[in-house]
Amino acid sequence: MPQVESQPVQQRLAAWFKAGHRKLPWRATRDPYAIWVSEVMLQQTQVATAAPYFQRFMARFPTVQALADAPVGHVLKAWEGLGYYSRARDLHRGAGIIAGRYGGELPRSAQGLRKLPGIGRYTAGAIASIAFGRPEPAVDGNVRRVLCRVFAIDKDPSRKATQDQLWALAGRLVPRKNPGLFNQAVMELGATVCLPRRPRCAICPLETHCRARRAKRQEQLPRRKKRRPLPHHDIAVGVIWRRGRILIDLRPFKGLLGGLWEFPGGKVAPRETLKEALVREVREELGITVEVVGPLAEVRGAFSHFRITLHAFQCRFVSGRPEALGCAAWKWVRPDELDQYPFPKANQKIIALIREQQDS
Repeated sequence: MPQVESQPVQQRLAAWFKAGHRKLPWRATRDPYAIWVSEVMLQQTQVATAAPYFQRFMARFPTVQALADAPVGHVLKAWEGLGYYSRARDLHRGAGIIAGRYGGELPRSAQGLRKLPGIGRYTAGAIASIAFGRPEPAVDGNVRRVLCRVFAIDKDPSRKATQDQLWALAGRLVPRKNPGLFNQAVMELGATVCLPRRPRCAICPLETHCRARRAKRQEQLPRRKKRRPLPHHDIAVGVIWRRGRILIDLRPFKGLLGGLWEFPGGKVAPRETLKEALVREVREELGITVEVVGPLAEVRGAFSHFRITLHAFQCRFVSGRPEALGCAAWKWVRPDELDQYPFPKANQKIIALIREQQDS
């Protein structure tokens, strides 16, 4: 374990942070609920993307009770486009637990917070320190990078032993007074100065403490794992028309994009054409037969572990009665009603094209 000079690091970071930091909407409140929402939004999402979503979400669901009382579909609609929708479902479930079991108040300890869905070690430490002043460490990707450089930790940060070392270091650094300010300062340093590439060492408040900087190894740390190429899948979906309405279906609540609506279809199997896959998937998903009329759009998208190309086709309903065989529910809706339902980002581009065609 590297020797830690806690007080100088704490003092320099606090002074630097107080002298000027980004004005972010969640930093203007001490409301634990708002801090919880912001920390969940910031999981896997850039600050610039999360900020407007946070403001709209808090306006729509200003309290834990308001979130708990809302239908999950409304919560997913407010989250639409932000991605990683399990976060929204976990927030909604967590709000129900807090409202029903904790009297509307978030647990004040990191241990208590971790009992809520979707709250792991980092999020619990961030909320406990920022909202409740608990001296808990909070190690996210930015903090991990700062620690690896300041203490010259030349080990794979994805390994459990290294993670344990980083959490122990962070625990020794976090002060008992204003721990939330300290944690936010380290995160801010990683986000704005101690960047993954071309770190701005000349303006870093920890430059004289940074062992990687002294060894001129700041761009080599933390160690980077070689990324494997992401697999790619072709997905065929249909905009299925009948009497001026479009058929949409609801994804099962468990799993990827759970609780969102989409245009029926699915993954193209080997040696299967796009049209063949679409007809098969619609039959398996809803028990109906459709005729593929022609192509509508091709949309590319990416998830954390794979990429897709979404091939959308105009389709005509032929026969059968829709059943929820491979989905949670289905509906026939007018084109102008599509905006009422939460859709994945790739489907939203198809909706925009449908709207354009309707207006022309």
